[in-house]
Amino acid sequence: MTFKAVFEQYTWEEVQESIYRKTSFDVERALRKQKRDIEDFKALISPAAAPYLEQMAQLSHRLTVQRFGKVISLYVPFYLSNECQNICTYCGFSFSNKIPRRTLNDAEIYREIEAIKAMGFEHVLLVTGEANNTVGMAYFEHALDLIVPHFANVSMEVQPLEEEDYRRLVEKGVYAVLVYQETYRQATYKEYHPKGKKSNFFYRLDTPDRLGRAGIHKIGLGALIGLEDWRTDSFFVALHLDYLKRVYWQTKYSISFPRLRPHEGAFEPKVHITDRELVQLICAYRLFDSDVELSLSTRESPKFRDHVLKLGITSMSAGSRTNPGGYAVDPQTLEQFEIDDTRSPQEVAAMIRRQGYEAVWKDWDASLFLNQAKHAFDRGKLAI
Repeated sequence: MTFKAVFEQYTWEEVQESIYRKTSFDVERALRKQKRDIEDFKALISPAAAPYLEQMAQLSHRLTVQRFGKVISLYVPFYLSNECQNICTYCGFSFSNKIPRRTLNDAEIYREIEAIKAMGFEHVLLVTGEANNTVGMAYFEHALDLIVPHFANVSMEVQPLEEEDYRRLVEKGVYAVLVYQETYRQATYKEYHPKGKKSNFFYRLDTPDRLGRAGIHKIGLGALIGLEDWRTDSFFVALHLDYLKRVYWQTKYSISFPRLRPHEGAFEPKVHITDRELVQLICAYRLFDSDVELSLSTRESPKFRDHVLKLGITSMSAGSRTNPGGYAVDPQTLEQFEIDDTRSPQEVAAMIRRQGYEAVWKDWDASLFLNQAKHAFDRGKLAI
């Protein structure tokens, strides 16, 4: 069984109606519980929960500190290529956009590594467009050979791959893979992805299952906020998370909150989420799952990121560039989308410290995992 079997037990319209039917009684009951289920999550993301935001925020803060301490993990996206074979109506890298395409070569990768290391980062997220012919497994494996030795933690956000491909990436040192369904509304998914492999809704939906079977250490989930009703999409993200944690219980999980940002092209968000509603969503995920990591990118404004830091977030990007070669090779190439928080990594780290938190430049779980593996290997108890 894969998540598809669970997904097909629900319809978008019935879930949406159920969320909007929730009452203050449902919200108060969810807030009183020690462990919340998927119906409680519906209540916490519903309009009925809006008056309870302060209570949700306080509880979210307390649960996060209990589980993660007062630390924020910092990472930076490392774009390797903007080549893409898909048409995605909301993305600057879409095949339909007539932009200069670039894929970094070895010398350019090394220049980017040097620039990123100079900023202090030990955790990088490798990002590409989805172009199997030019930026496929051969390119990934070669790039990882160049990049992995220089960082404590390497994650990837690339096109969905086969299970065996993910096993090879794990062997190369990849710690986490992020894959967003974009929207779980199957009826309109094709409208946003009219051409390319990404147009296959269920192949993308089953990607976290392939990752789980491949033994990846962490899986990142999320929906692109702005395509469809954010409450309903977020329910399906939570449902997906709940399924994965039961089936692949040894894997760690993270959730991101990408709001649509300006990019090359003329796409306008179908729906909007206010800052207050996004805070509600962040807190709802924390109350639903005290162990899941919650990540906030530089898509958001400095003011918003400063405000929500204590409300459930565990990791942030900083100093981001969303174009290949953006740190050292060619900062002027077209970005995938515009960032909002343009502060330097040092400025973001200083902000974190001012709020009484510690900025962690490498993923503590990955470091612990790798150190344990090294010690076991040194003792002759682990065959690598």
